[in-house]
Amino acid sequence: MSFLVKEMNEHVLTVTMSSPDTRNALTSDEQFGEFEKLCVEINDDKAIRAVVLTGEGSAFCAGGNVKDMRERKGLFSGDPFDQADAYRKGIQRIPRAIYSLNVPIIAAVNGPAVGAGCDLATMCDIRIGSEKTMFAESFVKLGIIPGDGGAWFLPRAVGYSNACKMAFTGEPIRSDEALSMGLISEIVEPEQLVDRARELATSIAQNPPHAVRLTKQLMRASENASLDELLDKSASFQAICHAEADHHEAVEAFFEKRSGNYRES
Repeated sequence: MSFLVKEMNEHVLTVTMSSPDTRNALTSDEQFGEFEKLCVEINDDKAIRAVVLTGEGSAFCAGGNVKDMRERKGLFSGDPFDQADAYRKGIQRIPRAIYSLNVPIIAAVNGPAVGAGCDLATMCDIRIGSEKTMFAESFVKLGIIPGDGGAWFLPRAVGYSNACKMAFTGEPIRSDEALSMGLISEIVEPEQLVDRARELATSIAQNPPHAVRLTKQLMRASENASLDELLDKSASFQAICHAEADHHEAVEAFFEKRSGNYRES
């Protein structure tokens, strides 16, 4: 059975991590491979304009399997060189895959997002939660560090000081505090969470898809580019947009006060 269950509704793909018995823990090469395959499929399918990621059951994602750590098996077996290699060939495939996505991805954080689960949420462009949402960058509680890129993603999501507070203490962050620090964008009722995420994804998907994909590329580039580099890239992307039929359709739709009818490729 697949760990990632997909449901397509018009131009929005909802992806559910479906291992509630393990609280959607990330433990196996099969899971890592599913994330890689999913992201390639999303980038290749121009009908997909936005993605929602959530978890089945009471948790969003519990991160790594602590029982495996205790028993030193799977990802946590072998000598230090073996383990370093296992991280590079294992769970680190997920941040690389998600970061390569060309379409926006929204995390509907339906419950605890702990350790690698917290980092998984920060890999997404937008996060929304409910009163059941909880985040914990809890690696230090187990005497380890964020091995999945969390030290790169978390400061970009909440700022350096807040990221340090979360990473150095390992203490849980409830939804109200997560909202105040920008870790989530809004709080809704638990039973409305996925529907609200889909609603938000639909509002994104209603825009010209090429413009959305290029805008996401610019937002990603801004994390490392200088102002001059970003301005140059923006000029190039803007020229592409002006040449696109979707741009002309969007302008006509604006003046005619109607929704645009955009291409899928």
